[in-house]
Amino acid sequence: MRRLLQEPGPYEISPPALQHSSAALDMYSNTHTRLFEIPQISYASTAPELSDDRRYDFFSRVVPPDSFQAQAMVDIVKAMGWNYVSTVASEGSYGEKGVDAFMQLSREAGGICIAQSLKIPHDHKPSDFDKIIRLLLDTRYARAVILFASDEDIRGILNASKRADQVGHFLWIGSDSWGAKNSPIHQLEDAAIGAVTILPKRATISGFDAYFTSRTLENNRRNVWFAEYWEENFNCKLMSSSKKDESSRKCTGQERIGIDSKYEQEGKVQFVIDAVYSMAHALHNMQRDLCPENSGICPEMDLAGGKKLLKYIRSVTFNGSAGTSVTFNRNGDAPGRYDLFQYQLNNITGAGYRVIGQWTETLQLNIEDMQWPRGEQDIPSSVCSLPCRTGERKKVVKGMPCCWHCEPCDGYQYQYDEFTCKLCSYNMRPNANRTSCQPVPIIKLEWHSPWAVIPVFLAMLGIIATIFVMATFIRYNDTPIVRASGRELSYVLLTGIFLCYIITFLMIAKPDVGVCSFRRIFLGLGMCISYAALLTKTNRIYRIFEQGKKSVTAPRLISPTSQLAITSSLISVQLLGVLIWFGVDPPNTIIDYDEQKTINPDLARGVLKCDITDLQIICSLGYSILLMVTCTVYAIKTRGVPENFNEAKPIGFTMYTTCIVWLAFIPIFFGTAQSAEKLYIQTTTLTISMNLSASVALGMLYMPKVYVIIFHPELNVQKRKRSFKAVVTAATMSSRLSHKASDRPNGEAKTELCENIDPNSPAEKKKFVSYNDLVI
Repeated sequence: MRRLLQEPGPYEISPPALQHSSAALDMYSNTHTRLFEIPQISYASTAPELSDDRRYDFFSRVVPPDSFQAQAMVDIVKAMGWNYVSTVASEGSYGEKGVDAFMQLSREAGGICIAQSLKIPHDHKPSDFDKIIRLLLDTRYARAVILFASDEDIRGILNASKRADQVGHFLWIGSDSWGAKNSPIHQLEDAAIGAVTILPKRATISGFDAYFTSRTLENNRRNVWFAEYWEENFNCKLMSSSKKDESSRKCTGQERIGIDSKYEQEGKVQFVIDAVYSMAHALHNMQRDLCPENSGICPEMDLAGGKKLLKYIRSVTFNGSAGTSVTFNRNGDAPGRYDLFQYQLNNITGAGYRVIGQWTETLQLNIEDMQWPRGEQDIPSSVCSLPCRTGERKKVVKGMPCCWHCEPCDGYQYQYDEFTCKLCSYNMRPNANRTSCQPVPIIKLEWHSPWAVIPVFLAMLGIIATIFVMATFIRYNDTPIVRASGRELSYVLLTGIFLCYIITFLMIAKPDVGVCSFRRIFLGLGMCISYAALLTKTNRIYRIFEQGKKSVTAPRLISPTSQLAITSSLISVQLLGVLIWFGVDPPNTIIDYDEQKTINPDLARGVLKCDITDLQIICSLGYSILLMVTCTVYAIKTRGVPENFNEAKPIGFTMYTTCIVWLAFIPIFFGTAQSAEKLYIQTTTLTISMNLSASVALGMLYMPKVYVIIFHPELNVQKRKRSFKAVVTAATMSSRLSHKASDRPNGEAKTELCENIDPNSPAEKKKFVSYNDLVI
């Protein structure tokens, strides 16, 4: 110190110390020097625990602690997109504490998981390195390996990877112990390709090279270790007490450093110089403040103590030997400044280290300048699990936040975030990549659908036929056949048949409030009108012949007006029910998303339809079915009536066929209630059943008459009138003579009481009674 201050004489101030390059030795010596409050400045110790100012309060250093390079490593890993790495450390303070700092910082940063943390023992064997490589391969997706190891251990790891034929698999990230040195990778260059290393920012001090290479045994006698260095550097022997072998040649003393031996400036020279200058600046500032009147040490400085000197050390700021600023933080650490290297293979210059960036509190990395082993063009991956595809959620492995299983969002779920699938609302379905929901398409029964084409075709044929029959009846309204058919009820029945065909178009039309209202009205009205008219007819026939068995008096309510009144009253029940239905549940349209909610959401459809349930449809048709069954019962009861009495038997056949049609309809209608094609099947079944019912009635009750009217007008003539008594008597007798049916022409009944006497007929012609012109 006295020499530093150029002050001769004794001094009492505790001398400051420049420390070793070993962190372990620094920690050991600090436990003694801090007792005497002696400040220390280290030029090489980077152990993170030396930053603890409670234990090492008098310790400072001009190199950044390993926690800074650990932070730089964390930043590199994150910049590469790696989240699954392993660590390998040499046993001891440097390696273990460096890895601990990296793991702590990676936990704080988040998004980085440690696959394995392995340690290289002090007394290692080649098999130890082989075992480490095998363990690293157990988590082979963790290709990135953080190395806090000595030169010898680095060589052992690279050698083991080569023996395991895993050259190029691992992505090494080496600490400053690797740096840009060639010794760890000598003859192992292929295994080191792509390795990223860290080195505190340093510069080659040219003045030191000139000074050191000029040192000889003659001009450097003050350095007691220089002779030993000389022997080691030139591989020769200076004196008999030398530790060199007897076989070694004798040193001549004329050898020159850098000429007769390889010379490379030690990387810590800059920091040694900066450490010395830090102490000098601190002492200079202290002397200037405490001894302004003196050019050397004054009594105040002698008594200042180590704490006072430490304060001046921590306040030092100057440009160091490399031109960078030298400062200390509150813990005595120098700022973190690192150069980042990558060992690359160049076709021109060969293999070597290349600067790819720097870290000064923040990372500056030139990724485009980086090369990777095995000729990989993109940044290699080092991840536990690959990113999930769109529409998949992450199921994180317990205890390993960087590892997960990808589970697809299935069914009607979409990807809410990277960890969650959520269910779409009832009227939505997931889009193609399951990142959101989209409306379910709305469908209805289209006119061009095969399910609609067939009913519409049948309905159009039926409507044309009905209009033709009605036009024929109107045209021949006063002819005997039309009059004998009961013109009023015939027109009512034809109206009902026409409405049965019309309902097909309402059932297929696009639902809206108007269409739904007409559906409710006409769904059962057509059948109700048809079967009310048929029931009135069959009931009239039944009453006439039942009354005829008791007396010759005509029953009541058999006139056309009465028949219309009865039919209207039966129809009014249906209309009253519909009116109540309108009041209780006004017509409306709904979109049914459940009817075609298939397992595959891509096939899901919302069905636009009227707010009419299956039960309501059956209830609407229930009254008409009741009329149909009642009419069938009367048809059975009047089956023995002569067939020319008001179509009793054609009505019977019509009702039997209609019952069969509706018996087939019911199981089909309800059996498809759970089908995805429910809308189409039920609508088609219902409309075809109504078309068939109308067609059966039209075909059996009217087509024979139209055929006679058009093609056999000679049969459509007026016959002589008979009294009701004669008609009933003839009908009763004809039923008794039914066993002689083979002798009876179609439409005639042979009887002894009433003969059809035609004065123009030949005398030998058989006598028959015709009832075709009788209106009952």
